Amino acid sequence: MKLPSEALLLRIFIGDNDRLEGRSLHLAIVEEARRSGLAGATVLRGALGFGANSRIRTSKILRLSEDLPLVIEIVDAEEKIEAFLPKLDAMIGEGLVTLERVRVVVYRHDGGE
Repeated sequence: MKLPSEALLLRIFIGDNDRLEGRSLHLAIVEEARRSGLAGATVLRGALGFGANSRIRTSKILRLSEDLPLVIEIVDAEEKIEAFLPKLDAMIGEGLVTLERVRVVVYRHDGGE
């Protein structure tokens, strides 16, 4: 797969405890991105954060450490990201989704699985 040098970065901010039909939302998003043919997705776990409801999510407080902030990043061509957005919107109940233009410098793999 080849990515254009000008692409979009889709960034999704959710919580570790967020669910979709009983399963982890971040897993459901990554699997849907793969089914949609997107170039790849990465899930990053945050140590501390808060969102629109101002609830602190941190690894420092034992009772909250199960619901850490997560960020999912996906980079692909603008038309592929735009086509994925309605699917994503249907999956997310609470969270933040951002888009920004990025310049792809290198995207390659060795051909093996």
